[in-house]
Amino acid sequence: MSLTWWKPALFFVVLIAGLWLVKWQPYYAKALLAADTHSIGNSLLAGLDSQPLASALTYAQLYFKAVWKAAVLGIVLGSLVQVLIPPAWLERTLGSERVGSTLFGTLFSLPGMMCTCCAAPVVVGLRKQSVSMGGALAFWLGNPLLNPATLIFMGFVLGWQFTLLRLVAAVVIVFLTAALVGKLVRDQPAEQKVALAALQHGVGVPEGSFWQRWLRALWRLFLATVPTYVLAVLVLGAAQVWLFPHGAGSLGNGAGWLIAMTLAGTLFVIPTAAEIPISQALMAAGLGMGPAVALLVTLPALSLPSLLMLRKSFPAKALWLAAGVVTLVGLLTGMMAG
Repeated sequence: MSLTWWKPALFFVVLIAGLWLVKWQPYYAKALLAADTHSIGNSLLAGLDSQPLASALTYAQLYFKAVWKAAVLGIVLGSLVQVLIPPAWLERTLGSERVGSTLFGTLFSLPGMMCTCCAAPVVVGLRKQSVSMGGALAFWLGNPLLNPATLIFMGFVLGWQFTLLRLVAAVVIVFLTAALVGKLVRDQPAEQKVALAALQHGVGVPEGSFWQRWLRALWRLFLATVPTYVLAVLVLGAAQVWLFPHGAGSLGNGAGWLIAMTLAGTLFVIPTAAEIPISQALMAAGLGMGPAVALLVTLPALSLPSLLMLRKSFPAKALWLAAGVVTLVGLLTGMMAG
């Protein structure tokens, strides 16, 4: 194998092996379970303590037990993409703010099937390799929203009408966010673009061996994402006492509940597909159809931790726009369903 190809080949070996172990194989078994029992498990919010501190610790334990493998894979892939994939490849496919980059970012997201926080480190790595805002955001939002496994689970558990609503809302969110950000936000100056231009002219060759460069990228990515991630999950674990009062017996279907659940879903953090049992449990406790559908759209799309993890990779306006689009589409979808 030529020197040109061994690095991307290694990246795809790690990618396929990691996704097979962490995502594809477990989700195949979970799909069979969903088809047979019309359930994929209990809500992560069920039985949490009513005290914020105890709730924070309990939810963080449940959450990280569910996502730690995918989180590790996301960090590994986010670091490897910086040292194994030729920047010119990413520049050609994901480097512009045109529809083509959004489409490629969306297509590349489909096999990943990661939650928004586990996809965030990969997005950080992509942005360091000159990927455009639109392409990176399409990849980030497409991972949780267009997750084929989640859509299959949803069809078996909640019904295919829910799946269709979620699919349409997901496509609108991904492409509208990329279009608005590309049109309204000026990308921040990117050092990586300067480095790429220098490499193309034969100067600025990266220093150190592959292992040295990879470990540097891995350590920087870890420091930039993990401490913020853990702290934000703890904070939201405590805040769920007020965000999701599903044990109060007073859930309803009014406009207030629709707005409250949309905002809570936009901020809160969950593992992949956890929006299904959460919405199912809340509907059983009295939550109306509209607010429940809004949760199905907003809960997986993004979260406060994932936004904080990407704060240095995008202009603040781009992330505010993404959160605004998710909130707006969640509200409109909930209104249609209700």
